[in-house]
Parts: sequence; C-alpha cells; structure tokens
Amino acid sequence: MQAAGKLMKVFVTRRIPQEGMKILSAAGVCEVNLWDSDEPVQRAELLKGVQGAHGLLCLLSDKIDVEVLDAAGPNLKVISTLSVGFDHLALDEIKKRGIRVGYTPDVLTDATAELTVALLLATARRLPEGVEEVKNGGWSSWKPEWLCGYGLSGSTVGVIGLGRIGMAIARRLMPFGVKRLLYSGRTAKADAAELNGEFVPLDTLVSESDFIVVSCSLTPETQGMCDKAFFSKMKNTAVFVNSSRGAVVNQEDLYEVLKSRQIAAAGLDVTTPEPLPTNHPLLTLKNCVVLPHIGSATYSTRNIMAALSAQNLLGGLQGTDMPSELTF
Repeated sequence: MQAAGKLMKVFVTRRIPQEGMKILSAAGVCEVNLWDSDEPVQRAELLKGVQGAHGLLCLLSDKIDVEVLDAAGPNLKVISTLSVGFDHLALDEIKKRGIRVGYTPDVLTDATAELTVALLLATARRLPEGVEEVKNGGWSSWKPEWLCGYGLSGSTVGVIGLGRIGMAIARRLMPFGVKRLLYSGRTAKADAAELNGEFVPLDTLVSESDFIVVSCSLTPETQGMCDKAFFSKMKNTAVFVNSSRGAVVNQEDLYEVLKSRQIAAAGLDVTTPEPLPTNHPLLTLKNCVVLPHIGSATYSTRNIMAALSAQNLLGGLQGTDMPSELTF
C-alpha cells in the first residue's frame, strides 16, 4: 500500500454500485473524489473534478472531450467508462495523449438482449396499451379484434448488427417460431450459421422483415441510418425496435411514419436526447413504446459493470493489464 501522500487521484462522475467503490477502496492506491449523486455531474463540476486526476471513471452521459482532457492535465493515465459504448469519448485526442481506456463489454449482453426481446414483445403485442385500458376502464366485453398485435411465429426477423448483443437477441427470438433470420452489417458472421441466419443487403432486410431490431454501433455510417427512405421500404405491418443508440434513428421521420401508420409500431430503449422531453411528439403515439435506456438494468449486471470498471481503472493507474481494455 502506497503512502497517503503518493495516492493517485481519481474522479468518479456518478454514484455507482458499491461493488465498484469497494474495489477502489481496498486497492489502497488511489484517493477517490466522487460526484455523490444519481444525477449527471454538471459540466463545471466535471471540469473541476478532473483537475490533476490520474484516473477518471465516467458514464455514457459524460462527454469526455478536449476541454475535459485539458482540464485534467498531463497526469491523466486512464479513463474507465461504465458502459459498453464509447461514442462519448474523444478517442482520437485520447490516443494522442497516450491515455488508456477501459470499458465494460460482454457483461451486459444478456441483460440487454432480454430487455430488447421484452420491448419487442411489448410493442408488437401492445402491452402498454392493454395496461392502460385496464386502468382507465376501457376493458369491457371481449372483442375479436381489440388490441390485436403481431406475433413472432412464422415471421421474418431482421437484425441490423449481429455482434455480441445482436446474436444474443437472435438466439432468444428464434424459439418463438421465427421462420427466417436476416442480418446485415459489415461482414458475414460465422456464428449466424447456428441459427440459419442469412447475410443480406440492408435494403433486403428492411423490405422483407416483419420485425427489425437495430443492434449496431453508432458510427458516421450508421448515424441517422433509419430515416424516411429506410422506413419507406418497411412493410406497413412491420415492427421496428432500437436498443443500440438513439442517434441511429431520425426521430422526426420515425414519428411521421408511425403517425401515418406506414409502419405498425416502434419500440425504443434509446433516444436523442436522453432523457426524451415529456412533450416529445413520439410520446403522443400509442404505437410507440419508449423506455428510459434500461437495457442493462438488472442488479447483477450493474454490479458486475461497476466492479469491471473499477478493475479497469486500477489496471490503468498501475500500468498493468485491464480486464477489458479498448483497443483503438
């Protein structure tokens, strides 16, 4: 254990599960300055907190750009993000400065896949509408076509981005009796063979799928990919689900096609911005289900994420291996 005077300074931008904090405390190599709130750190406090820091443990909602890196100064050795995504990090500038980056892939795959399937089913089978009808007295006698939705049995499912999470979603959907699995992305995936997945061009996936699940990374190529032209190729009975990143979708175009019933319904666990304003037009639509970005929100997953982010941070501080280091 290092002497108190030699403890490295760490700034943690949010209250995180105690498993992570216990690991940092037990290591005895760092002095932790915590933004002790469940709400995002204010920009001014972030710039103040990182000053002279050797390590930064941040969240997806924290924009770590040149201004933050400059505020931190030359001591900064490592940035550990409690997320699988890293589009909030200015990676080019971070690389120039020789700062290592840790993240938390894999550990949230199952939880996110489960949530995506739940969102798809809730959207396709109109569960939120059903709950509301029970509460507001709309449930009267049985009606043959009341609250009818769309089932997975015999359907074609298209997954955009068959990575770790995309594959986990597909594996969970196939037992519902899905007839065809289509997927698109940069390259064909060997794992898809176990599900008889067909690697097809994006246009083919969009036009032939009954359910479209977006599970790709946010890149310059995928930003705004799901727009008016994209939605115009979908079946008018198709259901669209996004659990990747909000910016992949043009929300104004999505609103228009949902309002005009050009597509059946949409389920979103991610939006732009987050949180979505309560007066946003999408929230006025019965055929749009919006969740507050809770893909990884199970107790066990969040605990594992916190522990992994702490271990990554310590690896970067001590110049040792990180359990999950981002290579870029």
